[in-house]
Amino acid sequence: MLPENWKCVELGQVADLITGFAFPSKAFVAPSNSTVRLLRGDNVMQGYLRWDDAKHYSDASKTLARYELRQGDVVIALDRPITNAGLKCSVVAPQDLPCLLVQRVARLRGLESLHQSYLAQVTQLDSFKTHLLGNKTETAVPHVSPNVLRSFKFAVPSEVSEQEKVAEILGVWDAAIFASEKLLASSRTNERLLTQQLVLGKIRLNGFNVENDVVSTRFGKFPADWERFRIERVATEISVKNAHCESLPVLSCTKHAGLVASLEYFKKRVFSHDTSTYKIVEKGCFAYATNHIDEGSIGYQDVLERGLISPMYTVFKANNVIDDRYLYKLLKTEHYRQIFAATINASVDRRGSLRWSDFKRIEIPVPPLAEQAKIVGVVSALEKETEILELQTIKLKKEKASLMQDLLTGKRRVRLPAHISTPTAA
Repeated sequence: MLPENWKCVELGQVADLITGFAFPSKAFVAPSNSTVRLLRGDNVMQGYLRWDDAKHYSDASKTLARYELRQGDVVIALDRPITNAGLKCSVVAPQDLPCLLVQRVARLRGLESLHQSYLAQVTQLDSFKTHLLGNKTETAVPHVSPNVLRSFKFAVPSEVSEQEKVAEILGVWDAAIFASEKLLASSRTNERLLTQQLVLGKIRLNGFNVENDVVSTRFGKFPADWERFRIERVATEISVKNAHCESLPVLSCTKHAGLVASLEYFKKRVFSHDTSTYKIVEKGCFAYATNHIDEGSIGYQDVLERGLISPMYTVFKANNVIDDRYLYKLLKTEHYRQIFAATINASVDRRGSLRWSDFKRIEIPVPPLAEQAKIVGVVSALEKETEILELQTIKLKKEKASLMQDLLTGKRRVRLPAHISTPTAA
C-alpha cells in the first residue's frame, strides 16, 4: 500500500529514454580542442564515467544535438549492464561534458512530473537491478533493451518537491560513501606501494638499516646486506593428486584476494565434478595459476586445513629460511608480477605458462628472519587500516540501501516546509 499522494508508475511514463547514435568507427579522430568525446558502454562504470580510452568525433553538427548529454543525465550501459562490481550506471557530471551518446547506451531524463535526482536514486534500487537481470538476453553479450528499462515499476510522490527532498537526503549518504570510497582507494594504493618498497628493501625499518649499499641483479636492486636466493633454495614443489577422490573443498585463486573457497566466492560450481586429478593443497602451502601468474594469480593457503585445487595450478611449500607471510607479500608485488611475465616471454617453448622448472630459478631478496617478521608486522598494520575503511564503506552502503527502501516506497516520509501542501509524517 502506498501512502496518500504517492503512485506506482512505469519508468517509461515519467522519463524520456533514448539510445545513442551509431557513430562509424572510421570517423573517430585524435582528440583536440575541436573534437567531442563519445560516451560508449565501456566508459560507463559503477557510479562514474571513465575517459582514459575515450573515442573522439569531430562532427558536432545540429543533427547530433539529440545525442548531446547534460549534467544530471542518467546513463546506463545496455551491453553487460551488470558485472561483479554492480550496475554500469552513472549520473553525468560537469567534468564529463561535452560528450555525445553512442548506441547501446541509454540516456534517462525525467519528465516534468519526475525530478531528475529522484530518478537517479531509483536506478540504484536493488529491485531495479533485479528487474534488469530477469529480463536480459542470454546471448554471448548479455543485453537489456530500452523497453525493459521503460517497463520498470516504482513508487513516486506526486509532489516533485517531495521527490527532491527524498533525493537530497539520500544524496547526503552518497557524498559520505564517495568520501569513504576515496579514502579507501587512497589507502589501498598506499598499502600496495609501501608494501612493495618494504619487501624489496627500498625502505628499511628502524634497527635494520645496517648500510645503504645495494646490489644490482637482473631481478632488481636489493640491499647488499640481504641474502639473495633462487626460489628453489627456499621452497619445494608439492604435487599430490586427489587419487582417492577425497571430498575436500575446492579452492580458486583470484588476482586480489588470493586463494578462496570456490563455491563461496563464485556462488556457483565452476570446477569439474571429477576431482581425481585435482591437487591437494595443505594449509601453509602456496599455489599459483601456471597459465595466469603474469596476471598476479598467486595465493597462500590459509583458508582450510586441506583443500583441492585445479591441476592447472602449481603448488609449493616454503622452508624455515623464509617467513611465509613475507614471501607471499613479495610474490604479490607488481615488481614480481612483471618478472613472471618477462620469464614467460623468455621461455623457450613460449606456451604462455610459468612452470616450476622456470619459476624456481627466479631470484628473490631474503632479509634476516627478524627483519622479515618486522616487515610483515608493518604491512599487516597497513592492511588493517584498509580493512577498517572497507568495512566502514560497506556499512555506509548497507545503511543507505535500507534508507532507500524506506524513502523510495513512502514507508518513511520526509518533512517539507509548511507552505508546501504535502503530508509530513515521521
